[in-house]
Amino acid sequence: MTRPNKTTPPPVIEASRIREGLPFPLGATWDGLGVNFALFSANATKVELCIFDDAGEVELERIELPEYTDEIYHGYLPDAHPGLVYGYRVYGPYDPANGHRFNPNKLLIDPYAKQLVGQLKWSEALFGYTIGHPDGDLSFDERDSAPFVPKCKVIDPAHTWGHDHRVSVPWDKTILYETHVRGLTMRHPAVPENLRGTFAGLMVDDVLEHIRKLGVSSVELLPIHAFVNDQHLLHKGMTNYWGYNSIAFFAPDPRYLASGKIAEFKEMVAHLHEANLEVILDVVYNHTAEGNEQGPTLSMRGIDNASYYRLMPDDKRYYINDSGTGNTLDLSHPCVLQMVTDSLRYWATEMHVDGFRFDLATILGRYHDGFDERHSFLVACRQDPVLRQVKMIAEPWDCGPGGYQVGHFPPGWVEWNDKFRDTVRAFWKGDDGQLADFASRMTASGEMFNQRGRRPYASVNFVTAHDGFTLNDLVSYNDKHNEANDENNQDGSNNNLSWNHGVEGPTDDPEINALRHRQMRNFFATLLLAQGTPMLVAGDEFARTQHGNNNAYCQDSEIGWVNWDLSEDGAALLKFVKRLIKLRLTYPILRRGRFLVGNYNEDIGVKDVTWLAPDGSEMTTEQWQDGHGRCLGMLMDGRAQETGIRRKGGDATLLLVVNAHHDIVNFSLPEVPEGSFWTCMVDTNQPAVRGQERFEFDSEYSVTGRSLLLFELQREDEE
Repeated sequence: MTRPNKTTPPPVIEASRIREGLPFPLGATWDGLGVNFALFSANATKVELCIFDDAGEVELERIELPEYTDEIYHGYLPDAHPGLVYGYRVYGPYDPANGHRFNPNKLLIDPYAKQLVGQLKWSEALFGYTIGHPDGDLSFDERDSAPFVPKCKVIDPAHTWGHDHRVSVPWDKTILYETHVRGLTMRHPAVPENLRGTFAGLMVDDVLEHIRKLGVSSVELLPIHAFVNDQHLLHKGMTNYWGYNSIAFFAPDPRYLASGKIAEFKEMVAHLHEANLEVILDVVYNHTAEGNEQGPTLSMRGIDNASYYRLMPDDKRYYINDSGTGNTLDLSHPCVLQMVTDSLRYWATEMHVDGFRFDLATILGRYHDGFDERHSFLVACRQDPVLRQVKMIAEPWDCGPGGYQVGHFPPGWVEWNDKFRDTVRAFWKGDDGQLADFASRMTASGEMFNQRGRRPYASVNFVTAHDGFTLNDLVSYNDKHNEANDENNQDGSNNNLSWNHGVEGPTDDPEINALRHRQMRNFFATLLLAQGTPMLVAGDEFARTQHGNNNAYCQDSEIGWVNWDLSEDGAALLKFVKRLIKLRLTYPILRRGRFLVGNYNEDIGVKDVTWLAPDGSEMTTEQWQDGHGRCLGMLMDGRAQETGIRRKGGDATLLLVVNAHHDIVNFSLPEVPEGSFWTCMVDTNQPAVRGQERFEFDSEYSVTGRSLLLFELQREDEE
């Protein structure tokens, strides 16, 4: 059904000296003399630029963009300056059955807007159709949405960066620290009240000092692109706290700007770089906040719905929903692909960001017939001179067909490895049949990643992430407790592989608490001593809790915020984690550039890794297949070949011993060439161990139930 376009002009119309301008660059660009406006739409018939007052409340003028070149509407406003507030109204057919949803009554956000003014205010006027109409989304709504939509602001990109430069941490020394701008700073005692929850809050010395002293290399921020709070959450007094609901890929969310100025983000980056910390952004290019056919018209839907979104081929009224959020961006369209890569380059160049983590990244590599590692987006990232130099991290799954693609992203990418999370959780919980998989996870899951010259760091290992239990909750709850989300505890995963160790939630039982903290040390030691790239979640290092909530996406509250009031046990765990990170960075054998495969190298007479049974002998096939096996030794020989050059390595030789049994296992310490004895560097049952005691070859070490140990081989002349 095609509907006519009707819109009421603003109360004030001023004569404008609009000029033709240029079709590039897209967006609003100030050149010192005026502002060029350029907007892509393949199917629109007319575009009006709407100018607003500084507050974005009064529409002052509408100006038709005079030129149309290569599917780009464009015009130039002489004497316009940074600070000008604007939006678009786009004309064209309202024909949902054919994928077109133009409605000039709806003010639209420029997809290239660098800054937004104001917040979205939910109203029926936001929808292109009339809610409650018998024809549903086929109806046409004539109400003006301008009073309810955030406006765009022209910016001056100039910024004095001083000596700021990319930190460029090598992948083998990268340790990711996943956090949330708001969650990390809302309860920090050193952050002033007016700066909490903002980029400025992340600049506070005490916050930066904690991250720097922890020893991680890279701060990975949950989405900071401008996003929309879901209407149903606001009705319940909650928000889309995590921010996975983007609406503007070039603009930081205004809520994170204490100063209201874009420069605040740049200053935060400079402060993190000064502390030798990389900045990684979690980005959401798989969908937008406009939802399905019943969602609001805020930006791309009204600019060119048929180009921006993947629509059902047999009925373009409906959207393909591989993201699970209502719509899916169509990155096979060249102009949508350009928008996403332009956004990435903008953050990497103008904002000095060091890398990106891509939410539901499989979508970004999917054509209509499935995932393709030669998808134009993946190819563009690999060949782009800017993007190929920054860190690219994939979440390699989604809910679409063939959505699980762990290990299948092309070279140059690293990937979240959920198999590490699941195997390590199951192993330390004491599940049967985990030993062989556990060994694979400790060697960077070579069965998935050891191909095409990919390195062990391609596996991003994690035990916890923002989505799921915190580490403390993982060892304190058998079941999720998401009652505060007001969804009858139906949201969030039921497959947590967690164990409460006897009591659900907090307890005063000293034995249970001691075991829980040992298990947390086990998880951290496993994560930080395994091959691959480790990722920690902020607050886990001192046993933060979300009180059993494993889906805090809507909890902009003390549930979702990091509590900096450390208990004595939390402070002790923090000290232990710092030491583990220091050990990881001290011993290159723990972060090798070559996969440990267990093959004997005849040229140098060394096997890089040997798997040992408790009696000190090499594991047999029967022992690997024993479903009740829970104790294992991992001997990493520092003499193993380090690079493609066939020569002996010069690393330390280390022995990692894990025991997931409930009881003590006596482990015989093996005799190793070019060594004389062992020293114990880590014992999760005795976190104060510092490698001072000597252990002879063939001596038995009583490995406490549910504990992990790390030994270093020593020579007499090194004693």
